[in-house]
Parts: sequence; C-alpha cells; structure tokens
Amino acid sequence: MDITPPQLRAARALVDWSREELAKRADTTARTIARIEAGETVPRQSTLEAIRSALEAAGVEFIPENSGGAGVRLRKEKGRDYKNVI
Repeated sequence: MDITPPQLRAARALVDWSREELAKRADTTARTIARIEAGETVPRQSTLEAIRSALEAAGVEFIPENSGGAGVRLRKEKGRDYKNVI
C-alpha cells in the first residue's frame, strides 16, 4: 500500500516528529520528506518502506483507501485508558 502525502503529514503529526526526525529514523533527508509531503516526487519503494517502517515502529497504523478515504491512527496501547485523554 502506498502512503499518500496527506497520510504522511498526518502520521508525522500523530507522533509529533519534525521532518528532520523522520528523515533521521528513515535514513533519508528532510528535503525528501518535504517533497513527498508536497506531492512533488514519487519516492523509491525502498525509501517509502523505510518511512513506513519508522512510523509504524512509533505506533502509527496506515488505513488503506476505501469509500471513506485513506487515513492514519495510533495503535491502541494495551492497558491504556483512552477515555480520559484529551
């Protein structure tokens, strides 16, 4: 599954990472992240896999495209009560 530019921006926001932080964790450059997020480039598959792996390791789940559109969310941590989270 490909990651859309809006998914990538949302995923970074969920884990509160800068482009620089994601680039470091995915072994790429912040400029590459910016270009992908802006839709200016189609990344190599290896780059996309590294980005996905870094974000998934941080707890991001990518939701595939369907009638409601593609999305992202954080994995629910076992034992954590999300009812009281603002």
